[in-house]
Amino acid sequence: MIRPVMIWCVSFFLLGSIPGLSADETIPVPIQLTTAAAAPVLDGRLDDPAWQSARTFTDLITFKPDFGKPMSEATEAFLTYDATHLYVAFRCRDAEPGKVKASMSRRDNIDSDDYVGIVLDSFGDHQRGYLFFVNPLGIQMDGMADADGNGDANFDTIWQTKGVRTGDGYTVEMAIPFKSLRFPFRKNLKMRISFLRWIPRKSEQAITPEFRPEKGSILGQMHEIELENIRYQRPVEILPALTFGQTGLHERGAMNNAKGKVDFSLTGKLGLTSEMTLDATYNPDFSQVEADASQIDVNLRYALFYSEKRPFFLEGMEMFAFGGRLEQYPLGAVVHTRTIVDPLLGFKLSGKMGAANMGSLIFAIDEFPGDQARLAGDDDLAGRNAYFTIYRHKYLLKGDSYIGGFYTGRDFAGSYNRLLGGDGRIRLGKTSFFEFNAFHSFSKDREAVEDSQGNSLSLRYLFQTRNWYLETGYIDIGKDFRTDVGYLTRTGIRTIPFFVMRSLYPKSKVFQRVDAFYWSAHSWDTPSGLFETANVFCLRTNLPRMTQLRIDATLGTEVFAGRRFDSSFWRVQGSSQVLKQLYAYVYFRQGNSIYYDPEAPYAGRSRSVTGGLTYQPSDQWNINLDLYNASFRRADDGSEVYDYTILRNRTVFQLNKYLFFRAIVEYNFFRKKLNTDFLASFTYIPGTVIHFGYGSIHEKLRWNGSEYETGDSLLQTQRSLFFKASYNWRF
Repeated sequence: MIRPVMIWCVSFFLLGSIPGLSADETIPVPIQLTTAAAAPVLDGRLDDPAWQSARTFTDLITFKPDFGKPMSEATEAFLTYDATHLYVAFRCRDAEPGKVKASMSRRDNIDSDDYVGIVLDSFGDHQRGYLFFVNPLGIQMDGMADADGNGDANFDTIWQTKGVRTGDGYTVEMAIPFKSLRFPFRKNLKMRISFLRWIPRKSEQAITPEFRPEKGSILGQMHEIELENIRYQRPVEILPALTFGQTGLHERGAMNNAKGKVDFSLTGKLGLTSEMTLDATYNPDFSQVEADASQIDVNLRYALFYSEKRPFFLEGMEMFAFGGRLEQYPLGAVVHTRTIVDPLLGFKLSGKMGAANMGSLIFAIDEFPGDQARLAGDDDLAGRNAYFTIYRHKYLLKGDSYIGGFYTGRDFAGSYNRLLGGDGRIRLGKTSFFEFNAFHSFSKDREAVEDSQGNSLSLRYLFQTRNWYLETGYIDIGKDFRTDVGYLTRTGIRTIPFFVMRSLYPKSKVFQRVDAFYWSAHSWDTPSGLFETANVFCLRTNLPRMTQLRIDATLGTEVFAGRRFDSSFWRVQGSSQVLKQLYAYVYFRQGNSIYYDPEAPYAGRSRSVTGGLTYQPSDQWNINLDLYNASFRRADDGSEVYDYTILRNRTVFQLNKYLFFRAIVEYNFFRKKLNTDFLASFTYIPGTVIHFGYGSIHEKLRWNGSEYETGDSLLQTQRSLFFKASYNWRF
């Protein structure tokens, strides 16, 4: 598959010469920064000489809940640097300092706190930016932002912070090593940066420089800064890890412990250039410290989606986002790395190649299919591995425009699935852009004589101002289209979606913003030749304390197994930081539904209820209680088909920024199953960790001497013990 990749690369260079593809016409004057004579001491006091000579920014302007308003609380941001670090500080004043919200939590868990931070486009190419946020206690949250400013906190890197509460608010200091960033190494380096502050009790977020949707992408409206004489330090990381696991199963009336398994893994990172990084891993421990929350798993039209949480895959995942994704798009991901279940070996090469080319290549060997075959007694497939090859390339045009390509492949024991295609984003003006994707798949099962082929196409147009948001396009997914490396919910459908929203900003202290919108999708189910439609009418309002209330009604139909069903429903949802210590949310949906039996589907009435509370009695405690319920009754006779309820409690005690203890207790009333999960976790920096966990499953069963049958009390049917230690050697 080398030739298709080469063809794509050549086409990217040719397309890059097309003029007039972007409306980003303003050429900013770079801000000259003074270098720090000595690195500031991170103690939160802002009295170091470095801050006295640093560039100061004070003109933060809101973009939530409304655009263009001066921030209600005075904020100063400071920026300086030396040869090895970028230094950022904030002085945040607050007229009611006792109401500033901060939690002593694990990293990346400060969404509901007051926080400050920066967005840093280290390449200055408007495509993506690093996110570095800190709460008043110095807890970090880092991630990546796309061209539209949408953030993803999965990225983790090494940097230092300190936060201190003060009598009139709080102060924060940050030191970001250039070794933790990718950037084009040169004597005079230009980057783009914005400074943000979030005040949750006011639902207020502000930024400098000012962001207005009428002026294009958020990454295109940032300060441009110029740095000189940066010292390039080649990042080299070696991360050995040792794990121990033991599982016990209740078999033939007794709990039997399997022999404990000890595993050693090794992961490494090498900066080939300041822009390109090579990652490699052998026998990685991909056990998840943060357990997946249970989901209701009955009456599903498609498989449940679980997010990636494994560090080897998370870095650079923003590269695999693709253009042309519309609301309710069946192709959820072209690359969903959780399809690589248990890798024996993995390589990843990612970064930029010059000013206009960026790419990511993944190769992995997965032992999972062969292990499953061994358990199933399939001698032909037992011990055989699946091979994954993934390649993504983007050729950057002006502003946030680009043309890109994908190749994904999965090969296993004579069967394969391969996908080849491209995507792109073309900015038409400051308020609008056009996106597309087009993919072709080749698939062959082991027993099949010939392969099958399928196509997927999506077009998207978006227009946005302060008051209006409009989105429309076209989706066409062939019935034989397939992706074993991505996530796909439906094939054989052609859809014309349409979304329009009018935003109002009342002069009120209560109602900060009101959105009224209409969304529709008119589709043709190609296998059956039947049409279906969805029409959603919604009213949504934003209030202080991160409060949002929403009510909507849907009039529609849905085609399944060659039949068309009424799928109209209504729903109400709301969420609020009710008090500084208490957050609550609720979701209620009721209406017509389908029982997804491929052989004999039938219509019914369904109800879904979800709700939860988060209580924080102190900075160190976090207690969550969540309820999930779904029920279904037949439409013809009203008989109950299922009533499924899950109750989940998650309690965390964060001793300090490094060490926490967590307990999860979850009861599934439908399956009569109790899950418990306990964890002690120490994280010094990303990669240097110690985890100790214990989990168990109890079910309402009893052993009658020959088989298991339903019982009145809970029987422990499974337990597991887990230990992991790893150390990140960074050179």
